[in-house]
Amino acid sequence: MSTESTTNLTKKDFKSNQDVRWCPGCGDYAILNAVQGAMAKLGKKREDVVFVSGIGCSSRFPYYMETYGFHSIHGRAPAIASGVKIANPKLDVWVITGDGDAMSIGGNHFIHALRRRINLKILMFNNRIYGLTKGQYSPTSELGKVTKSTPMGSLDTPFNPIHLALAAKASFVGRSVDMMGSHLEDVIMKAAAHEGSAYIEIFQNCNIFNDGAWKHITDRTVRDDMLIDLRHGEKLIFGKDHDKAIVLDGFDPKVVNVADVDEKDIPVWDVEANSTFAYLLAGNPEGKLPTPIGVFRDVKRPAFDVGVHDQIARARQKYGEGDLEQLLYAGDLWEVK
Repeated sequence: MSTESTTNLTKKDFKSNQDVRWCPGCGDYAILNAVQGAMAKLGKKREDVVFVSGIGCSSRFPYYMETYGFHSIHGRAPAIASGVKIANPKLDVWVITGDGDAMSIGGNHFIHALRRRINLKILMFNNRIYGLTKGQYSPTSELGKVTKSTPMGSLDTPFNPIHLALAAKASFVGRSVDMMGSHLEDVIMKAAAHEGSAYIEIFQNCNIFNDGAWKHITDRTVRDDMLIDLRHGEKLIFGKDHDKAIVLDGFDPKVVNVADVDEKDIPVWDVEANSTFAYLLAGNPEGKLPTPIGVFRDVKRPAFDVGVHDQIARARQKYGEGDLEQLLYAGDLWEVK
């Protein structure tokens, strides 16, 4: 890849020459399009961007981006991406993962990457199913889900990925929908601007093994009433006619008609406030409240990788460059015969 002298690139410049091999109609196509659009708008140089993926349908993503990429191993993309970022902090490092890859075998790596505030941007495609391995239930599949591996219905309580990210103290937490291209692109750009770990859950449709998983809240005919877009500084008002709002009744969020309440009682969304409200909104059963999308959390904290290199600089200033051979032979030594 040649070094570019300009960052005036278009979406097309971020499209690789590889044939995109997802099933026709897969939501991954829309996500790929949004990411490529965001990269162009952000003015990124292609040689400064790395996409690291694990295993799953979503993890073919690096092949389709005209950037550097690493198709790694199941669940370990955050660990590998952490190494890339710490080794070269000038790179923009993105992790592409799915609900199975991130929430199951990769769960430990996922929460610790967020906890450590490593400057990674993690995009998790959530289709509530294992698509690559042909339709087993995943950690986000709803209770009672009938699949090839749960013919009598799943008995597992599903993970709430937003809850998990908030509990891990992620400094940026967002959510969007595959088919809402402009919204998704906007959330991606906000994550890109964030210093530290950023996580975006993306509702994605697998039209082969779990078609319509999110249709009840994302279909164009219902989404104005079933989704609420969390925007910093704006009141929690939603609905096709903007006539509904969410207010707090003690610790319980509830839906009210805007005309029935004093406007000052409608909360203004604050991405920097205590995360309890975000946790409450994200945890309500589907149907009781609209499902929140947008940015749940965006707080400033020092990034881990910045701190690592600051410590290295201070250590060099105090002790000098150091000598690896001297370090290896320092201290007590034993000769084994």
